[in-house]
Amino acid sequence: MVTIGISGHRLLAEVDKVIDGVDQALAGIVSAFGESAFIVMSSLAEGVEQLALRRALMHYPARLTAILPLNMQDYLASFESVEAREEFHRLLAQASEVIELLHIGAREQAYLAAGLYMLEHCDVLLAVWDGLPAQGEGGTGEIVTQARTRGLPLAWVHAGNRKPGTNQATSLGEEQGKVSFERMPGL
Repeated sequence: MVTIGISGHRLLAEVDKVIDGVDQALAGIVSAFGESAFIVMSSLAEGVEQLALRRALMHYPARLTAILPLNMQDYLASFESVEAREEFHRLLAQASEVIELLHIGAREQAYLAAGLYMLEHCDVLLAVWDGLPAQGEGGTGEIVTQARTRGLPLAWVHAGNRKPGTNQATSLGEEQGKVSFERMPGL
């Protein structure tokens, strides 16, 4: 059974294009690994991670492993919307395994630790990302860099992020929702 790690931005524009990209990435992973059932690892983070995870659980027989970078109360304090917190609880209730990382230190270090844990335990990374360096420690850009360094197969859904220091979503234009595969068996 293949294990897929999911990493992605908090905000995005043109959601329909990104959803199509996530669906294409999941289909590519299933095709490459010859598995239609898999384990999905995620921190259930607000935004694209929740979106991608919902798509995986909706269309495939998948088991969820939730990786919590902080204790639940501290983690949920960073979620900006009530809807995202509610979705977190819905997804957490579906998890067959919950891994709570004990972390002392800065919040961003906890996010990095969760991302690294995921990379150590997954076979392929599904990243929804703008291709730019992370806006903070443990961001998707850093996790993708680590995955590439490790030679991990990558399904990359191109997606805008947010302007640094704001909540203003950006778009990649024609690239939004495009899927790139790296080191994917058979693709």
